[in-house]
Amino acid sequence: MKPPRARLAALLALLIAGVLLAGCHGAAPLPFRLTNLTGHMPPLEFNLTSDEDKPVSAEDYRGKVVLLFFGYTHCPDVCPLTMAQLHVVMQKLGPRADGARILFVSVDPARDTPAVLHGYVNAFDKHAVGLTGKPRAVEALVKRYRSAFTREPSGKDGNYEVSHSSAIYVFDRAGNPRVLYTPADKQEDLVHDLQLLLDQGEPT
Repeated sequence: MKPPRARLAALLALLIAGVLLAGCHGAAPLPFRLTNLTGHMPPLEFNLTSDEDKPVSAEDYRGKVVLLFFGYTHCPDVCPLTMAQLHVVMQKLGPRADGARILFVSVDPARDTPAVLHGYVNAFDKHAVGLTGKPRAVEALVKRYRSAFTREPSGKDGNYEVSHSSAIYVFDRAGNPRVLYTPADKQEDLVHDLQLLLDQGEPT
């Protein structure tokens, strides 16, 4: 049986392959450099709690280009590295970054309270929002975008890690999925595609 991280990597590979095959049947409306998700995944929908301890839904972020990332604050490597990279991306976008939001959805709601998330995301970038909620709501959102996570066994000190996908899903201002960014992709390609989406302006 494959270890959790290997299973997650295999799942991500299958996801990308499926999207690429589906994309062969239609031309992309914009010259994206990343894996095109247009028309191959459902619109952004959720009901969770923000890092300001307020109920929020996907509707609250309509009009913004959204970068959806699943992670957790106790993550030892992938999450802090990804958040730091996204901060650099926001800097490269300049003033246009105000039209984007990084939604960091915790896959560890037991430990990631709104207060914990607030301190975490704000340490990286002002455009980042931490989201948490009941386990069932988080699991539903993860499943909606064909992602996955697995809680590892607790150590003797009671601490544990959560293996999770490192992909970032990018949605346009209307909440439609447009591109998928993975660690194998170039940062400049993410900046390029975000610029395309931000230049589309407010949805009518």
